[in-house]
Amino acid sequence: MYAIVETGGKQYKVAQGDTILVERLPLKEKEKTVHLEKVLLAHDGKQVRIGTPYLSGAKVVCQRVGEDKGPKIIDYQYKRRKGYHRKVGHRQNYLRLKVQELIFS
Repeated sequence: MYAIVETGGKQYKVAQGDTILVERLPLKEKEKTVHLEKVLLAHDGKQVRIGTPYLSGAKVVCQRVGEDKGPKIIDYQYKRRKGYHRKVGHRQNYLRLKVQELIFS
């Protein structure tokens, strides 16, 4: 059994017991479970169901494991002959989720 879910503008193939790294979601401190309801495709071992664009009634229940940061990305901007230059850095925040169960109805 596996499913393809969408979160943060990206798509992830998940199965029960997998750990995925997604962009940080707006969660409260006490929330331990996350429900991903944008399920694009579900395969239960016998048949494949494809949503248009999402499957109704399908969701993936995940447990919040922790938070991580991605690698630092450096960008350098300049304009030639103008004396303008600027160094910009960015580190993306991620949320680590462990897939508990896949619900297809």
